[in-house]
Amino acid sequence: MSTTQNMSARERIDFLLDDNSFVEIGGAVKARSTDFNLLSDAKENDGVITGFGLIGGKLCYVYSQDSSVLGGSIGEMHARKIVGLYAKAISMGAPIIGLIDSTGVRVKESADAIHALAKIYKCMAKASGVIPQFTGVFGNCGGGLAVLTAMSDFTYAVTGTKLYVNTPNSFAGNYTEKLDTADVSYQATETDNIDFVGSSEEVLSGLRNLVDILPENNEEEIFTECTDDLNRKVSGIENGIKDITIALSMISDNGEVVALKENYAPSMVTAFIKLNGATIGVVANRSVSYDEEGNVVDEYEDKLTSEGCVKAADFVNFCNTFNIPVLSITNVTGYVATEYNEKKIAKASAKLAYAFAYATVAKVNLIVGEAYGSALAIMNSKGLGADMVYAWPDAQVGAMKSLDAAKIVAVDGDVNAAKDKFDELNNSVSAASSRGYVDTIINPEDTRKYLIGAFEMLYSKVDTNPDKKNGTI
Repeated sequence: MSTTQNMSARERIDFLLDDNSFVEIGGAVKARSTDFNLLSDAKENDGVITGFGLIGGKLCYVYSQDSSVLGGSIGEMHARKIVGLYAKAISMGAPIIGLIDSTGVRVKESADAIHALAKIYKCMAKASGVIPQFTGVFGNCGGGLAVLTAMSDFTYAVTGTKLYVNTPNSFAGNYTEKLDTADVSYQATETDNIDFVGSSEEVLSGLRNLVDILPENNEEEIFTECTDDLNRKVSGIENGIKDITIALSMISDNGEVVALKENYAPSMVTAFIKLNGATIGVVANRSVSYDEEGNVVDEYEDKLTSEGCVKAADFVNFCNTFNIPVLSITNVTGYVATEYNEKKIAKASAKLAYAFAYATVAKVNLIVGEAYGSALAIMNSKGLGADMVYAWPDAQVGAMKSLDAAKIVAVDGDVNAAKDKFDELNNSVSAASSRGYVDTIINPEDTRKYLIGAFEMLYSKVDTNPDKKNGTI
């Protein structure tokens, strides 16, 4: 098994799958076009190795592009192998993983190659919501292949590789050295196209972990044996609410957290954790990022951004599609007020509200800090359909911060008195609880125990939406 940065197409498969489990399909397939003397360059596998194997004993289908054969370019037979693999994966209800390293569409096959690429898109569209689709970028991934990665559910990329529709040099006034929009580090921070960037080994290990923690298809559920204490106290968890990823590691079974798109819209965290062996999807607000030494890396407003709302909405939709319960952890006071954000925030927040409201899986909301206004409403609130809402004793729940409200409701101009009264009557967690918007006020150290209990209680939940082809929000 290779541990080098530059793995071959076959070595990637061997590293990804359980030892000696890979079975190749279509290894003798070659290009058949005769244009531009292509047959003289044709070799077995036609630039892509396809087959099936196991990850943690779970059946998976995988294709790995071989850049040593015609640059790993997509032609008629290359695409036919991938399309055939998709048909098998869908019929078996098994995940599919594509490992990309390609010069793109095979120009010598012209319209035939474009037609073949479109057939891959069609297969991916049919597979979407039926089986999980994963992509790993190990080399060049340009033009139509970038669309292919965007159609998959998760994309991991090797540091230094390229993902783009248009090259940086194609923009007026730009060039690669000025702004390399194709570099995966740019794509991971400035767009939502990539979930993780790392070494070849980290990408393949990450894909294994992701496949392992997710169900095989939209009819399966995923459970593993829990070796952690179900009643374990999480003392000091309140110190981790600013960087909520710290709190998640304390809550989850044995500290297992699979975070996604960490560098994009970082004030909104999306991750998978384990609670009593069950996979749970988490959407959470974050105001600080710390490094491994506990140093502050970045700080964010405790407000929603348009990018964060869309990131969370896509994640909730995935969880709902694959029967994964959702936990939201709320600590938000409103929306970021900038011209850029204002252009998109109404539509973006509508998508998040729709995602939570439409989701029929078990939904639990935990309010850990300040939670105000319509930002609170769209973060999986009781009114939006949360099955259970917990709150820590010091949480604040209401329409707006008391000082701002006091300026509106103050009698005889006594703002301070109005502020104190507003806190007591409207913003305290006890006031929200008395109105039924919070089900239970819990001590922070008991968070893990209560969350496990809630999801166990909701395990057999049955919910339906009105009969329709799809929503339009």
